[in-house]
Amino acid sequence: MPDTRRQDAETWAAASLGWSDWQSSAISSDASFRRYFRLSGPDSTAVVMDAPPERESVDAFIDVAARLDSLVHVPGILDQDRLRGFVLLEDLGDQPYHHVINSDNADQLFGDALDALLVIQQQASTDALPAYDAALLMRELDLFVDWFVRRHWNVEPTDDELDTWDHLSATLIRWALDQPQVFCHRDYMPRNLMIAEPNPGIIDFQDAVRGPISYDPVCLFRDAFLSWPEDQVDQWLENHRLRALEAGLPVPDSADLWRRTCDLMGVQRHLKVIGIFARICHRDGKPTYLEDTPRFFGYLSHAIDRNPELAELDALIRAWRGRSGRH
Repeated sequence: MPDTRRQDAETWAAASLGWSDWQSSAISSDASFRRYFRLSGPDSTAVVMDAPPERESVDAFIDVAARLDSLVHVPGILDQDRLRGFVLLEDLGDQPYHHVINSDNADQLFGDALDALLVIQQQASTDALPAYDAALLMRELDLFVDWFVRRHWNVEPTDDELDTWDHLSATLIRWALDQPQVFCHRDYMPRNLMIAEPNPGIIDFQDAVRGPISYDPVCLFRDAFLSWPEDQVDQWLENHRLRALEAGLPVPDSADLWRRTCDLMGVQRHLKVIGIFARICHRDGKPTYLEDTPRFFGYLSHAIDRNPELAELDALIRAWRGRSGRH
């Protein structure tokens, strides 16, 4: 069947640009219902975002882009049709960090990303942004139990296990809410950073919230698609803490407290991501995302090994994995 939404989006974008002669190519789809297409005209390119309005409002994307536009490099909005869910964007190119980063250039590229993050955390407005509150944090954690444990592992937790889960979740939520709350991209990872000038170009920011100051740095280094040696991650995070202190941001004075804060914030995110990947597999028919869950269980194991508060999590995962028959 013809893809009429794509045709409509591209025709609208070309008309906005005044192009009568153009070519198009699909860039990507992501874990949401948004899609992106690159239009190539006589002497330039542009990107059109297609977000079906019954599935994905473009309002948050447009709002957050305006908050960041004067601070860091985000794609400029060239035109918009909110009613139909089309947004015409500056093209930031086709080199996301995760395609080019390696041990030789990681310090430079991550340095650029942290420079941008410091500016965002210092200056980006959080007025009327959704709060990363206890209810949202808990809904995210429950994705792990509902979609990974129950649906993917086919294991029903006992009442005692659910009580333990609630206690563990309360611990993780307390660590998140006790931190200073700042502008939080919420998916600040190499896949959403583009090699650009100035570097980096930042995308996929529509889910931004007012949230914990450690969240975005943890996203950057404990990524869904790339892993780094844990001692190197600790050093990068500590270097960021020192620079954030110099910039006047309210990060902890204690290196050990910062390390523990990042670990426990990371655990909340890792559990959420595993749950989301299971949901994308079983609800949306995209099983490849589950291939990255071992990476996140590795992150969880590392955090469990050095944070006594996580002994309950270790016991739960062992029990549920055992009953699932997956070893």
